[in-house]
Amino acid sequence: MRLRALSLAITRSYFRDKLTLFFTFVFPLIFLVIFGLLFEHQSVDGRHFIDYTASGVMCWGVANAAMFGVAYTLIYWRNNDVLRLIRMTPTRLPTVIGSRLLVAVVVALAQAVLFISIATLPVFGLNVSGRAVLALPGLLLGVAAFFAIGLVVGTFVKSAEAIGAIGNCIIVPMAFLSGTFYPISASPLWMQDLARVLPLQYMVQSTRGLISGAAGFSSALVPCAALLGFTVLFAGLAARYFRWSPAA
Repeated sequence: MRLRALSLAITRSYFRDKLTLFFTFVFPLIFLVIFGLLFEHQSVDGRHFIDYTASGVMCWGVANAAMFGVAYTLIYWRNNDVLRLIRMTPTRLPTVIGSRLLVAVVVALAQAVLFISIATLPVFGLNVSGRAVLALPGLLLGVAAFFAIGLVVGTFVKSAEAIGAIGNCIIVPMAFLSGTFYPISASPLWMQDLARVLPLQYMVQSTRGLISGAAGFSSALVPCAALLGFTVLFAGLAARYFRWSPAA
């Protein structure tokens, strides 16, 4: 009951914020449109360029929303004593975090449906594979990994302004270093090596081939395991250093 009540409250607050909705659903689509039109008639490894762009933009948009969403929520709740009030109730910390994660999952699924639907329009021409549903584990593990990163950011950072700066320093370079908008194989070798320690790279790998039909589910097993590892690592750090109030 507490989980449901908190989740509904967070969802209402989330969808009432027009600026948040813009950066969650519209802003990533701008990149899909730009890259989709710029490379409309190009192919990579025998496949249409949109096969790489659509899933990459989807993963980047989902990761961005998952990380920033929980980080801003923690800062707002902590600085306005919401967390302190929750702590005085029977509600436990896993319920508080779980409610926010549930909202992140719902938002991610809505993003995925929107982005892939737009990419299938004739002007872009993405052909969605029948195995696309098998990309769901990778998508959800990606949400969990970036949600955990957001927990770490929201735990250590003290202001919303700082979250914007630090969060963008994390997610923007990662987007260009992880083969999000183009195949990682087209990048220099040093960039390919660096991408191996970036969670966004594994999120893209776990979804791209399944959505386009270029690969089977076995290709997503290692990326999914890597995302699970990132989730455990950053969730552990967040749990270790979590603060209920600014002075804690």
